[in-house]
Amino acid sequence: MAGIKVHGAAMSTATQRVLVCLEEKGLDYELCPVNMATGEHKKQPFLSINPFGQVPGFEHGDLKLFESRAITQYITHENAQKGTNLLCQGKEMAILGVWLEVEAQKFEPVASKLNWEIVFKPMFGMQTDPAAVEENETKLAGVLDVYETRLSQSKYLGGDSFTLADLHHLPNLQLLLNHQSKKVIDARPKVAAWAADITARQTWAKVLALHKK
Repeated sequence: MAGIKVHGAAMSTATQRVLVCLEEKGLDYELCPVNMATGEHKKQPFLSINPFGQVPGFEHGDLKLFESRAITQYITHENAQKGTNLLCQGKEMAILGVWLEVEAQKFEPVASKLNWEIVFKPMFGMQTDPAAVEENETKLAGVLDVYETRLSQSKYLGGDSFTLADLHHLPNLQLLLNHQSKKVIDARPKVAAWAADITARQTWAKVLALHKK
């Protein structure tokens, strides 16, 4: 699958989601930096890839895609026989589909708000809102209570193997583990074990190393 270009920023959680999927599949790719500080993502030529002006943008030959979760599903289906098998078959695929939706609709909105308040606001010279942190930690606790039940039934969200459902959590989960909201994860043993497991993957370490550069 030569000729893959990922247009984005190594610190972007959505970009990281695509990069770790490519690493899991063992594919070659080029990370094309987009300078978000100067607004490159809101200008051409980036808008020709993602008209909404959000990273990442993805190119494979003449195919242009945006939305990180759509990109990871393309990568995974297009390379089903390569690298880590991130999908399931039959009824298990239906269960995987449920947890893909849970990540996008339940986990990500709350986790991203916490990370915005605690990580990104200070980075941009803005003040964290303690009330927003408290509110969203309470919401996260409710979401992770459901995860604790699920992870008492299987090692991973989609079943007994690591899949896209787990992979999609990595960027926001890593940030949560690095600040005060980690306490919400630590209070749930099954969630804490799962988080430690998936964030220890070598493929994820490679993505984090790109960020550090």
